[in-house]
Parts: sequence; structure tokens; C-alpha cells
Amino acid sequence: MIPGPFLLYIGDKRNPLDIKTSRGLATFRREDCIGELREADNPVTLGLPRMDVAEAAAKGARALVLGVATSGGRMDEAMIPHILAALDAGLHVVSGLHQHLSSDRRIRERADELGRQLIDVRAAPEGLKVGTGARRPGRRILTVGTDCAVGKMYTALHLADALRARGIPARFRATGQTGVLIAGEGVVVDSVIADFISGAAEALSPARDSNVWDVIEGQGSLFNPSFAGVSLGLLHGAQPQALVMCHDPARPHMRGLPHMPVPGIAACIEENLRSARLTSPDVECVGVSINGSGLEPAAAEDLRAAISAETGLPCVDPVVTGMGSVVDRLVERFPASAS
Repeated sequence: MIPGPFLLYIGDKRNPLDIKTSRGLATFRREDCIGELREADNPVTLGLPRMDVAEAAAKGARALVLGVATSGGRMDEAMIPHILAALDAGLHVVSGLHQHLSSDRRIRERADELGRQLIDVRAAPEGLKVGTGARRPGRRILTVGTDCAVGKMYTALHLADALRARGIPARFRATGQTGVLIAGEGVVVDSVIADFISGAAEALSPARDSNVWDVIEGQGSLFNPSFAGVSLGLLHGAQPQALVMCHDPARPHMRGLPHMPVPGIAACIEENLRSARLTSPDVECVGVSINGSGLEPAAAEDLRAAISAETGLPCVDPVVTGMGSVVDRLVERFPASAS
């Protein structure tokens, strides 16, 4: 696990979706987050004290985390002075961007000079193999979505916690940079060469002869042309017995694609099941998870009821309702085997 405490970088990012890595750490590793580094005129906040790297270092921070999304996944020039200042202040630097920290000569040379670590979470592990689709024992559930950034990681983390609270062993399997930073392990699949995505999922959730559920974080959406490839690779490699469909009802179209409407939930469930059957013929969907933060509470409750009526599945909002009804369905459909 990457050691905290952390100073979380927000900078000038004003779209809440652009700081989801920093937000994920602030939510699920709050005790490790000392403060946030954001521009003075930026109203977006994680609710942490605003401070610069010198203040964070004085309070015990060990790393600056670049937990933001940028155009093309590259470092903004505005980040560079903060990164160099962090290195000078004694902090290591952690990045979830596609562009690796060491690719910038200024950062690389300063880190080498001072003996600081540059940690790029988006780095594919060595030795991955292509997927085979061979049937393997184990219990695996995968979160999938109507679009990207609709709550697949939040749903998976809350589901793993809910299973463990029932005394059912479960482990969260991270496939994105935020999940890896939270869990301390995993594979960031969008850093994996396309041919090896399904193999990475197989390696992440290997065969096991036990009642432990691997709760696998999904990525992208089969209906989003920008990210459908990684979604399909995960479906095939995860070989899940069960799926949970995730959805943001406040989204008018695919993120960043105003010409692409968000698909209906029922159609999305069926397409994901159809694709998953290539390696898991008996796969089932056991629930729908929505992010209702953009709705009034009564409207969100009505929507959950309507989705349940349409799909015949429990519909939850992990933050509001918890995952109990999905766990009920999972236990009913997949009872524990005798040990």
C-alpha cells in the first residue's frame, strides 16, 4: 500500500468528475488525507484543509497525490511547480495520470537528486498473459455500467464491505487508478495493452476453491465507444457469476459525447449478460446501483422503485440505502458451498 499521509491535488479542476481519484481517497482513506492543494479561486473542495506542500510536509504528509483527470491524461504545466515544491519539501509524488512522472526531465532530475519516489499508478505489471477463457473455480462479481464514471468503484467497495458485514468473505479487486490507491493493490487496466486486458482480469481474480467473493471493479461501458474495449475485456477475463449494473440517472448523454444517448438499463443489462456469456454461460445480474446524488431524495426513491419494477432486481444507492438487498439476492442465487 502506498503510504500516507497524503496531500491531495485538486489544482484548478472545477468538474467534480475530474477529481474523482482525489475524492475516492478522501472518502475511503480519509484518515490518510491531511489536506487538499487547490487554487484559491477554485470552489471545488473535498472538505479537507486547503494547504500548500510546505504546510502539508510540516503536518506530516509523506506524498503529494495527483488525483485529477486532465486532457489526454497528461500533466498540466501548472502542476509542475507544485510537484517540484513537493519534492523539495520531502514528499514523494504519486500520479494516476497516463503520462508518467519520470517522462518530464525536470521532475525526474529533481527526484533523483533528492532521493524521492515517483510512483505512477498507471503502470501495467510485467509478465501478463493473454486471456484463455478457461473455466476456473471461484466466486466473482463484476460491476458494470451504462456509462463511465457512474459509480462502479463505489458500488464494488460498498458491496465488499456489505458482504463482510454479513460474515461472507470478500475482497475488493481494483482495476482503476483510484481503486488501486484505495486498496493498495490491483491492476489499472487502461494501462494494459489491449490484447492482455482479459488476461489481466484473469490474473487479478484467479481460481480459488473457497467461498470468498472477488468483487471486481468494472471500467467504462459497452455502450460508450470511447471505452467499450476495456469493458469487454474485463467481462471476458473476470468470468463473473454475477453482475451489478451501475447508472447515473442525472446524465443526459454519454460523458463527453453529446451525440450518444445513455442506453436504457434493461438493454444495458442484457448486452452485458450476452457478452459475459462467452466465458461465463450462467452469469446473472443481481442488482442495479444508482448514483442518486443529483436527484431530490423522493425522486431518487421513486426511481429506485421504478427500476426494480422494470428489471425485477433490487435497486440501491450505496451511499443512501446500502447494499443489503443486493447481498440478499446474491446469497439467494449463490448459496455458500459446504466447506
